[in-house]
Amino acid sequence: MLDLKFIRENAQQVQENARNKGYEVDVAALISRDDSRRQVLKVVDDLRERRNQNAAKMKGGRPEQSLIDEGKQIKIELAEREAELNTLEAEVLALQKAIPNMALADVPLGASEDENVVAKVVGEPTQFTFEARNHYQIAEQRGWIDKERAAKVAGSRFAYLKGELVQLQFAIVQFVFSTLSSEEKLKEIAQNAGLETISTKPFIPTLPPFMIRTDLYDAMDRLEPRDDRYKLEGDDLWLQGSAEHVMGSMYAGEVIDEAELPIRHVGYATSFRREAGTYGKDMEGILRMHQFDKLELESFTTGEAGLAEHHFFVAIQEYLLSALQIPYQVIQKCTADIGKPNARGIDMEAWLPGQNKYRETHTADYMTDYQTRRLQTRIRLASGEGLELAHTNDATAFALGRIMIAIIENNQHEDGTVTVPEVLRPYLGGKELL
Repeated sequence: MLDLKFIRENAQQVQENARNKGYEVDVAALISRDDSRRQVLKVVDDLRERRNQNAAKMKGGRPEQSLIDEGKQIKIELAEREAELNTLEAEVLALQKAIPNMALADVPLGASEDENVVAKVVGEPTQFTFEARNHYQIAEQRGWIDKERAAKVAGSRFAYLKGELVQLQFAIVQFVFSTLSSEEKLKEIAQNAGLETISTKPFIPTLPPFMIRTDLYDAMDRLEPRDDRYKLEGDDLWLQGSAEHVMGSMYAGEVIDEAELPIRHVGYATSFRREAGTYGKDMEGILRMHQFDKLELESFTTGEAGLAEHHFFVAIQEYLLSALQIPYQVIQKCTADIGKPNARGIDMEAWLPGQNKYRETHTADYMTDYQTRRLQTRIRLASGEGLELAHTNDATAFALGRIMIAIIENNQHEDGTVTVPEVLRPYLGGKELL
């Protein structure tokens, strides 16, 4: 969430930013409740001081009845005022949490995703001498996907992945881990993106928990909309909706030495979402599932390095897509589409011949210190100037289902076989064709 002092000092800009992002908030009401909280806090502090003074007077022998009576009265009044303070603090926190992060200056102003900006187009849409099929038609023919039996076992929007499709998925995982664990490869990506001064410290391959506590999910500002999340009945746990939810919260309450930064994780996790309201072609195949596997990037930096880290994540995404030779476009998301905790957001959309359109496969989100303020993930500065809140970035390396859709549809042959991208062949025993 935003710093309360910042909100008070920039009330008009904060209100306008919320409006541009599509959030109905009342900054004036927050400031008014905070004024009331401050007044009651002063009264509480004064009463606590009086209580301490009264207790000091009653030491050393039997106290006078007037002191005892005064102590009782202070105790009653203090309890009432502390209850009032607790209520006001909860109200202030609720209003403060509702305010979205400030969008960076270069984020396009827009009222819906229709006003997102295509920043770059890489490659030409794949053309065929035959009528292109979608991934599900090919996968059914090849016996790679079984949704009927999955529906019998788990309900709709689940699938069994089988055979060569499973091998392809784990080839992609190995390719990503190998790439992001290599400082030499990261240096090449950074130089090609004009980010010569950024750290090329490798990512840590990570298998995170698939569950997260309510308080940390809420602190990450990723719990809502709750209707899209899965709660474990009887437990204070939720199934995470993406690996960054459980990686971004892993340093909650910790102080990290600046010398350790950047801390970078590439996490592989099975994620869960209800995907309420999905219909039509999005229901075909494995485009939108209740359960899906993702490779996600998460990093922790100083505030000074945060934006460059965001650009580096975008460069990594472009490298990974280009390595698979998938045509794609880069989308700069507008104010209404970047999301509540985001300061800036970039999407990548891969060309899907089976749908004859670009579809989102990647997103990169820069959060500044919006998440870490509630998580209390802080950095001990090397300069000796104290502590500052860490800045976080998260981004998709690959949503495995979606990138396999792109591979199948862009590399299909008329007989239903699929050419394996060259960079994946070493992880498939040299196999060139599925």
